[in-house]
Amino acid sequence: MKQQYKGNLLLLLTAIIWGSALVAQSVSMDLVGPFTFQCMRSILGTLALLPVAAVFRDKQNPRLRTPAGRRDQRVCGLICGVSFFVAGSFQQIGLCYTSPGKAGFITALYIVLVPLAGIFFGKRAGWHVWAGVLLALAGLYLLCVTEGFSIQLGDLLVFFSSFAFAVQILAIDHYSGRVDGIKLSCTQFAINALLSGMGMLVFETPSLSAILACWLPICYTGILSGGLAYTLQIIGQRYTGPIIASLLLSLESVFSVLFGWLLLNQALSGRELLGCALMFAAILLAQVVPELGKKAQG
Repeated sequence: MKQQYKGNLLLLLTAIIWGSALVAQSVSMDLVGPFTFQCMRSILGTLALLPVAAVFRDKQNPRLRTPAGRRDQRVCGLICGVSFFVAGSFQQIGLCYTSPGKAGFITALYIVLVPLAGIFFGKRAGWHVWAGVLLALAGLYLLCVTEGFSIQLGDLLVFFSSFAFAVQILAIDHYSGRVDGIKLSCTQFAINALLSGMGMLVFETPSLSAILACWLPICYTGILSGGLAYTLQIIGQRYTGPIIASLLLSLESVFSVLFGWLLLNQALSGRELLGCALMFAAILLAQVVPELGKKAQG
């Protein structure tokens, strides 16, 4: 049980880092294109993780040194890298055509897609988890959606990104314990850097002066939000199921509002505060109810 709490804490820390990174990301969007931003941050994330992967190799799992283990490492890295690129690209491009409020809500639909997809893989979720999902959706709606909900190009692009994020979470859960988490994070960033670099050269005109102008947001999102946070996600999901993991990671929206208030002086409305409360209630419901049930049975 201590391992589960450890995983939950790591995923919560991941959500905090990602929430704060959205402030930096919003600044960089005015200076560089989406593929350029993704490429630069992923290069930094890869470079930051290379020495970590070399020093902190998982030596306790002998399967990693077998042909099957190396195959799982490559396959999972490829799936996570491609899904990460697809999710990030659709989300960044979609933000050019839709509001951040809508994008935050639509992206977080992966908290519904994960348990729905899990059903096809034989996974079952209790009533408390589904109630938590509904509370989380209601909280995200109050927190992020401030205008009429209509279907636009940007909405569809961000909706596609939520599918890719769901694929990434399910892939990490499926291969958890069979791959080296830090190497996996390094691989997915390297793949994202490669694919984003191709998109940058084909669809954008990268400028060194523009990249240097937003060096701080790129460094923050690449090293801290990228290299560190995605590693925490992979390690944390070793000890936490995919449904609760998706709920914890969805708190990114809550922390993005809180950091926007702290760093950009954006006031929280009563509606947003209620959304934050519902999100935290969803997390508590998904985690506390099972523990109470176990104690009652014991």
